[in-house]
Formats: sequence, structure tokens, C-alpha cells
Amino acid sequence: MRMRIVTALACMGIFAMGCAQPAKRPASGFLDKLSDYGFFTGTLKDLQPAGRVHPYELATPLFTDYTVKKRFIVLPEGSTMQYAQAGPMDFPDGTYLVKNFAYRDSLGKEVLLETRLLHKDPADGNWKVMNYKWNAQQTEAEKWITGDRLPITLTDDAGRHISTHYQIPNTNDCKRCHASAGKLIPIGPKARNLNHLGQLEKWATAGILQGLPEMSKVEKFPVWNDSVHYTVNQRARAYLDVNCAHCHTKGGDADNTGLFLEYGQATPAHLGILKGPVSAGNGAGGLDHDVVPGDPASSILHFRMNSTEPGTAMPELARTVVHREGVDLIAEWIRQLPKSN
Repeated sequence: MRMRIVTALACMGIFAMGCAQPAKRPASGFLDKLSDYGFFTGTLKDLQPAGRVHPYELATPLFTDYTVKKRFIVLPEGSTMQYAQAGPMDFPDGTYLVKNFAYRDSLGKEVLLETRLLHKDPADGNWKVMNYKWNAQQTEAEKWITGDRLPITLTDDAGRHISTHYQIPNTNDCKRCHASAGKLIPIGPKARNLNHLGQLEKWATAGILQGLPEMSKVEKFPVWNDSVHYTVNQRARAYLDVNCAHCHTKGGDADNTGLFLEYGQATPAHLGILKGPVSAGNGAGGLDHDVVPGDPASSILHFRMNSTEPGTAMPELARTVVHREGVDLIAEWIRQLPKSN
């Protein structure tokens, strides 16, 4: 009898572990442990989604030290998200966006590092952020505000082993990247970047996405490493959009630089072409222009992406190692840019 009572209480959200219904966030703030939300059923580290927890993938994701990411949208009961042609999807108040980060160790085993939550607070309709750090036993992730540096040896996409100190950002770091005109917003889940693997159609059919137009009218974002279906220019611009444009855009953290790297940006100077640096200082490596068509070695953009030195490396957050495949793509893009007469 006692076991049945506990189970019933759990499924009402009082005890969230192992239930199909996520627990309600208290008015005072985020819950202390990831398991308290009830986002996942069974063994927590397996990340098996519970009810109203919807996995998603991005056509081109942000690079973070070759980590394996698993992403989920958690919608309040009875609610739907609305299609938005530009910017992130229109999520209802109470939505959680859940992103889990794991690295592949020297044996190829995935080891969870952190889980980040974005929550659209029903109290004011604004997005709030919180990080959760996984313990060594991989049994729980606890609220972690101050950030951390974790020594790891990861396996990259080419099978190389790289030793580094993975950086869990503090919540203020998260706010820097997610800020737009002074407000926090999601970065990745835009319709064009979600127009991948039939996700939008599937959600519309399931009734959790409203307003989806004919698919021929929905932009399809390039997959950065798909050289069969997309050109070098398309792939490089998509890569720069996802990895750089959340800061390098009007209203972003790097607004003052004049370097704007959105996928649709058409002004050569805003793309850095033969543009002098504004605030790079020593980080420019003594180079004179952000992008020199035909010459990656003379381009500050390539130089900073190919560095891990503090004050030089770009992006300056979210990575501690060089994304070799990404750097190679940007180098090829710069080489193919037409030289001015």
C-alpha cells in the first residue's frame, strides 16, 4: 500500500524520478537536481525521455569540444509551440529546452559532463538559464551556478585523443551567448535549423507544432559537413551562423565589432571581407583584416578559430580545443572567395 501511495505522489509531480510527467518548478527557482524534474524515465544517465519531452536534432549544431549532445523540448501539458519563420520557434510559457553534453573517452564510451536548461518562466515570459553538473558516478546532475574546469581526455571525430580541461560555463557566461537586445533567447531551435530529418512535419502531425506552412515555404538550413548536397559557401556560412552569429549580430555581445556573421548577411564588410579589426587587440595576431579573400593565413577570422589561447581564441566561450574540421571548412571558404581587382 505504501509503495502505491509513493508512486501516485511521484506521478503527481511531488516525486519526479521515473515518472512520465515532469515536476513543476517551484516559484523560488530551479530545482536542485536534474532527476527532480522527471524529464527522463528509468536510469537517469540513459536520458530516455518521459511524456511531453521531445528529442530534437539540428541540421548544423554549435561545436563544443567534440561533445555528443542530446537535446529535448519539454512542453507544458496541453500546449503547443508555434512556427516562426525567423528566429527561434515561439514556445509557450513553461517550456524547458534541455541540452546534455557528454564526451567520448579513450575507449569511445560516452561520459556525461553537464546538462543545461533554458526555461521560459511563466511568471514573466522571459527565458532563464541553469547548469547541472554530472557526478563521477553518472547517477545525478546537480545545480551548478559557478562553472567548473574538468580534466578530460576526449576522442574527436577522427579518432584522435585530446587532453583538455572542459569548461562548464557559469550562468553569466550562458547569458552572454544567449543575449539579444538585453534578453535571453534560445539559439539553435529555429525552424530552418529544425527542418531536418522530418522533425517539423512529425511534430505538426502529432499536434505539438501549430502554423507550419507548406514545407516548400520553410527554409532548409545547410548541414555544415554535407559536401554532397551543399556548396562550400553554404556550409561555411551555416557554420559561422551557428557558431558565431549569436554574438556577432546586431544586439549581440559582439555588436560593437561590426562583424556580423548571420547566414543571410550580404554586406561584404559585415562579413569581415577586407575589414580591419575593431577590438581584437593582440588577438588579431598582427593581421590587418578579418577576412582576406583567397588567403586564410592572412585572415584574422581563420587565425582566431585556429587558436586556443585566451584572448585570441574565437569563439571565446564553449570550446577549449580547435575544431579542425570546422577550421578547414572556413579556410576553404576564404580560399574560394573572389579576390578584389
